[in-house]
Amino acid sequence: MGRPRSRGRRSTARWEEGGASCLEGRVAPGPPPPASRPCGARAPCPASALATPPAPERDMVAARAAAWLLLAAAACAPREQDFYDFKAVNIRGKLVSLEKYRGSVSLVVNVASECGFTDQHYRALQQLQRDLGPHHFNVLAFPCNQFGQQEPDSNKEIENFARRTYSVSFPMFSKIAVTGTGAHPAFKFLTETSGKEPTWNFWKYLVAPDGKVVGAWDPTVSVEEIRPQVTALVRKLILKKREDL
Repeated sequence: MGRPRSRGRRSTARWEEGGASCLEGRVAPGPPPPASRPCGARAPCPASALATPPAPERDMVAARAAAWLLLAAAACAPREQDFYDFKAVNIRGKLVSLEKYRGSVSLVVNVASECGFTDQHYRALQQLQRDLGPHHFNVLAFPCNQFGQQEPDSNKEIENFARRTYSVSFPMFSKIAVTGTGAHPAFKFLTETSGKEPTWNFWKYLVAPDGKVVGAWDPTVSVEEIRPQVTALVRKLILKKREDL
């Protein structure tokens, strides 16, 4: 019998062949991965990003920045106070913002029921309201008892008297003080801006649509005498509204 073959030598040969084939088929390793940047580090800016923008672009940016600054300053600046910024209690006890009359002409009057000027003024004021109001003009009546105690009644009685006797259709407000330390803020404004403080009943203050006082007259000046100025202001307002359409 011949010598038996060694199994160990055969298996070793097979392993070497298989190992060689595996090594030949392996993919060559690629380049090493890039080094990672530390956390928070910025990537370097390209040279083009650091270039100075052209002069026209710089001027445009500066102009826009200046415009925005002007707009911001205008928005932050306090607006000058005017008559329509105030509030008052109407003749029936409801708080009313005078802002509702902004954009129209107002004739503000401190009225009284038992004054020698009562009949003449109430009739003329109501006629003015009928002719010019209420969309572009209003008489705003503020009863006051400071002069000669000639408005002694309650608000309800004052309203009944004015509506029943003169059929007034213009807005009326609760009784107030128009002069002195207790004067209503709206009348303080009228006095300070016009330079004329009420000294008797039926002072008349003409207020423009923007809330500025443009005229003031004492009771010896009749409503008929100031009608041309009131009418001219209302006509100017109407023309402006037509142009804005």
